[in-house]
Amino acid sequence: MRVLTHWVLWSLGWARAETQTTQAERDCLARHAAGRRVLVEIGVWHGVTTRRLRAAMAPDGVLFAVDPFPVGRLGLSFQRHIARREVSTVKNGEVQWIRLTGAEAGRRHAAARLPAVELLFVDGDHTYDAVKQDWQSWSGLISPGGVVGLHDSHPTSGRPIEDAGSVRFTQEVVLRDRRFTPIEVVDSLTMLRRNQT
Repeated sequence: MRVLTHWVLWSLGWARAETQTTQAERDCLARHAAGRRVLVEIGVWHGVTTRRLRAAMAPDGVLFAVDPFPVGRLGLSFQRHIARREVSTVKNGEVQWIRLTGAEAGRRHAAARLPAVELLFVDGDHTYDAVKQDWQSWSGLISPGGVVGLHDSHPTSGRPIEDAGSVRFTQEVVLRDRRFTPIEVVDSLTMLRRNQT
């Protein structure tokens, strides 16, 4: 469906916000987000997972919603409009909208000496280089015991994505990173925990 057409239908209540995550993946993320106080999502799109994370996090938590939200031919980002409206339906904690790439946002987070991240969900640009940059920018900012979720990091029978950059980077680099221990795989989502040492 074309972006403008979807936005009109969504505005009228005739279409839902879109996501590429499965219900099982969203449930997994919400479970790991429960009670967390500093969360980061890279790749917001229509805010479907952002809304779930906000609902699950601690009442005094902050969720950094990171997405460059590129503008279309009309000079607007309809995705941004949908995401902000969808996420505003949940009244829990605080959401800070960061209109940058994941790597840029990670560098800014580090430079500002913001608190360590308790949950990071990476679902932005799925090219090998983009996931590499996101990992390099954020993996060192995860608190001990904190968790990371990588979307489209594992092929499934319904999604044979073995050659995707996000899958290759996860297999070649992330799963070999001794700072982290894999704890769960749900559909294409891989969850890892930052080790205590």
